[in-house]
Parts: sequence; structure tokens; C-alpha cells
Amino acid sequence: MTTFAEPSTVTADLLARLRGVVAAHPGRVAVHAVDGSLDFTDLDRRTAALARALRAAGVRRGDRVGVHLARTADLPVALLATWRAGAAYVPLDPAYPAERIAFMAADARLTAVVSADARPSLPVGVPVLRPDADAPDTEGPEAPFTPHPLDSAYVIYTSGSTGRPKGVEVPHGAVADLVTALELSGAYRPEPGVVAWNASVCFDASVQQWVRICRGDTLVVVDDAQRAEPTRLVRLLAEHGVTDLDLTPSHWQLLREPLAGARTPRLFMGGEPVPARTWRELADARIDALNLYGPTECTVDAITAPITGPGPHLGEPLPGVRAYLLDGRLAPVTAAGAVGELYLAGPGLAHGYPGHPGLTAGRFTADPFATEPGARMYRTGDQARRSAEGLLEYVGRVDRQVKLRGFRVELGEVEHALGTLAGVTAAAVTLHEAAPGDHRLAGYVTGADVRPADLLAQLRRTLPAHLVPSTVTVLDALPLTPNGKLDHAALPAPAAAPTAVGTAARGGLDEQVAEVWRTVLGVPDIEQTDDFLSLGGHSLAALRVVHLLRRKLDVELQLRDLLDAADLAGFTAAVRRAAAAGPAAARPTLTARREAVR
Repeated sequence: MTTFAEPSTVTADLLARLRGVVAAHPGRVAVHAVDGSLDFTDLDRRTAALARALRAAGVRRGDRVGVHLARTADLPVALLATWRAGAAYVPLDPAYPAERIAFMAADARLTAVVSADARPSLPVGVPVLRPDADAPDTEGPEAPFTPHPLDSAYVIYTSGSTGRPKGVEVPHGAVADLVTALELSGAYRPEPGVVAWNASVCFDASVQQWVRICRGDTLVVVDDAQRAEPTRLVRLLAEHGVTDLDLTPSHWQLLREPLAGARTPRLFMGGEPVPARTWRELADARIDALNLYGPTECTVDAITAPITGPGPHLGEPLPGVRAYLLDGRLAPVTAAGAVGELYLAGPGLAHGYPGHPGLTAGRFTADPFATEPGARMYRTGDQARRSAEGLLEYVGRVDRQVKLRGFRVELGEVEHALGTLAGVTAAAVTLHEAAPGDHRLAGYVTGADVRPADLLAQLRRTLPAHLVPSTVTVLDALPLTPNGKLDHAALPAPAAAPTAVGTAARGGLDEQVAEVWRTVLGVPDIEQTDDFLSLGGHSLAALRVVHLLRRKLDVELQLRDLLDAADLAGFTAAVRRAAAAGPAAARPTLTARREAVR
């Protein structure tokens, strides 16, 4: 019926743990970032100053503070300062469209925002503080703030099936329990490590990365340019001696070649299912890697497994977590191979969705198997089964939620945004696998005189990049089931991404580069003025382009060459320069890495 892990020990508040580290190791490096480094004394001083400024601006215990910052040393400072002021932080990614930021800020009812911008998109009257703000200490030495375990620590917004993002409110006790559980499980080593903060602050995986600073680990903040360029990221890992790297299986595909032959940190892999081929690759190479499973509503991670053995599985619950495999009547599913829905219970459960009591009640229900009164469990929507060997295996979803490069995507939200555009009479969105491991959103619409290029341009003004479909196909009618419902399985293959009339120059290197673009993007005709991202490209597709051209032309290319290029002509010029510089240096293979490990 259920799998029980040993209950966790009493956890210490993370701010209290941080104060202990500051006292014991004031000179140890706390943060490395593109704009400089901070030791624990610097971190304590800066977070105390900003916390004073937040309180002077009216922030009180239980309030919410928006954090609208780039990936610099200011970011962990702002998050910790928000906690020291007694508030919960709400991440607002500066890369998000202004309309989405404004909605999140209003929905969260922010008391203040920390931002380097003079005036981000906020409701009128919300004060904006710079991350280096301070305020006079009029009340004497600061009394250490100790949050109650039920005080809110953060509100992270995820894709919502109703067409609007929804916030998930997580308490301090759940975050502290997560750290303790990962320590007890052995995922975190007892000694301080060097942790690469790789995930977006708007992605809940960021929590278990950045909060490690509270236990004395050194945090390496990976900025957007370093995240986008695998070679630069690998150099950064080596430069700072990173011991732990959190990433999605999709991101591993970007890093596997640059890391070949190098010392690989312990990999914390989550955000989406690990494909069987990736699992076998890591296991065969004996790379130290963990598979982490857990929804945002259960505070990042709930179930873990070392990536070893024959194939993917979820593993066993972290200390304190209870996992149930149940059927539609909430009866235990016990037979090997039988599929049930996964429910999670324990101290890691979120408060719910603030402002949406009905939605909260539908996902967080009474735990009928608990011994303590009032215990809740969370309905994950994930289907799983026990193999003949007793391994817990992920099967799929009971709804239309998908994971795309680590982000939770409610297809209904994208359909709603697409369906509200002028001229569109009906809309549908599916997940399409353009090539093995290359998943993209595909949109379909009906309507007179609608142009896919125009629709995609409008979506980019309202949705984050990971929610914008790569293609939009115009149909005469959407396919329906005999019951009159939309038949997603009957939707045709996506149409090619919109392009200008005409083709790229034919012949020589220009044609070889254009042909690789056509192959990877599935676009029949390309202009020299076409932009890679506008044609539906993303980081994984970009890596395939760079990889194919390296092999095809024996040139030393970087992912940045493609992402920085304004169009096909600009990228072709970069390829020509690389070709003039001579052949690429020999690169160690994964086979060589396996031999080195052995």
C-alpha cells in the first residue's frame, strides 16, 4: 500500500543554522557570482542591511516580498534578507513578459519588491528597494528573527490549467525538513560543499540549491550566459571546484560532451523523467548521480534514487515522507505492474494555493492512512507502478500536465492564451517530439486570416519562453471524438515553423549550415535573415546544430556562436571564422571517460 521512510529528526530553522555558520566560519566564501564574491561576514552584513530597509518600508511578518533580480550575488542576499525581515519571497524573473510579472505581483499582494530596475511592472503603490538598500538602525541591535515552522517561506508561481499561473505557498518548516531529509539520506555530504545554483529562481528546484548556503556550503550563482554555454559552464565548475550540480535530463544533453574527460560533480537530476538511454549512460559511466522526484507542492524533492542499475525508477521516499500508490477509490494498489496514482504526505506539504481555496481542497486532501489528526496528503496526478523487483516506476500523468526542460507546463494555460488572440476561434496545444529527446510545444488554431508568425509574436509578449509553442498550425477544424470533445491524438504533425518566402543561399558552406538548420528545426525553406529562436529553436536544438556542424565541418564552435547570432547569415559568418581558424581539437569521448573512471 505505502512506503514509509524513517521519520526525520527535529530540524533547526535555516536562519538559525546560518547564524551558526557566520559565527563559526566568518571568512569562508559564501557566494561566488559574476559580479564578485561574498564571505559569510559580508553575506550577514548585506542581508541585515536589506532586512532593515524592508522593515522600514513597512514589511512585517507574514508579508510577501517580490524579488526581481538577475543572477548575481544580489539574488541570494535578497532572498535571505526577505526571510530576516519575516516575509516570504516571491520570485519575479526579469525575463518574464511585463504582463505576467504584473499579474503575479498583484495576485501575491506584494508589500514590497527588491529590484535593480527603477520601476518594474508592478501595481501602483508597491515600494521598490534596491538590493544594496539600508536603513538607520533606530531600535538597537537586530533581534534574530526565528520563523515559526508554519510561517510562509516563499510563493512560487507555476503554470495553471485555468489559463492563469497559480502560486504555491510553502512554509519554513517544510524547507528546513527538506534540507534535513537530504542530509539524512546522504544526498548532501556531511562536510561543506560547493554548490552550483543552476535552476531559475522561478523553478522550485532552485530552493534546494540556494538554501544550502544556510548549512555552510559555498554557493556558485550561475548566470544566464554561463547556463546557456556548456563550455563556459564546465569551466566555471572546474574553476570553483563545484561538488554538486542540479540539472534536468535535458540540460545533461547539453553538458555531456563538454564534461567528457573532466571531473563530474555529483549530479542532482530532476524536473522531468530521466530517459532510459540517459540512465544507462550515467550508470555505465559510473557517474555519481541521483534521480530526484517531487512536485512543487511537496517542497521540491520527496523521493530519491541513485542512478544505478538497469533502468529508470523513482526510488524511495526521503525521511519523513509517506508515499501512497492508490486507485480511484483511494484503495491501495499492491499488485506488481498495476498502475495507481501517487499521493504524498508528510512535513513537506505546501500550505496550498493562496487565493484559491477550492483548488487547494481538490489537491490537498485528508490522509486516511495517517495516525495523527488533521494530516493531509497531496494528489500528485502522476501515475506509477511497482515492478516485479519492487521498484517504484513513473508511468505518466492522469491529466494533460507536461514537463518541458524542467518546467511544469499546463497545456490548458497555453491553449487559453492562444485561444484569446484576435481571429482565433479555437485552439489546441500538444507536446511534440521533433527528434529523440527534443520535446516542443505545438499549437493548432482555427480562424480566418490568422498568421502563425503573428500569433507567436503576440504570445511572446504575454507568456514566458517555455510556454510559447515552437509552431502554430492553422486547421480548417480541430478533430473531435465521437462525443464531441477535442481529440488531441488525432491532431496532425505540426506544420513547419513560419518563414519568409524563399530559401537560403545554395552551395558551399552557406548551404551546409542552412541544411543543418532545416534538419534540426524541421523547416523546409530558410532565409538568411531568419532568426533561430523565432523558428522554434531552443537550447537543446541549438546544441544539435552546433554538434552536427562540429562533426560535419571539423570546426571549433560554441553554443554562444548560435545564440548570439542575429540570424542565419550572422551564424554562418561565425562558422566561416571558425573554419578559417583550423580543425577542432580532439575531444575525449564518453567511452574514454568510462575508462578513466574505471
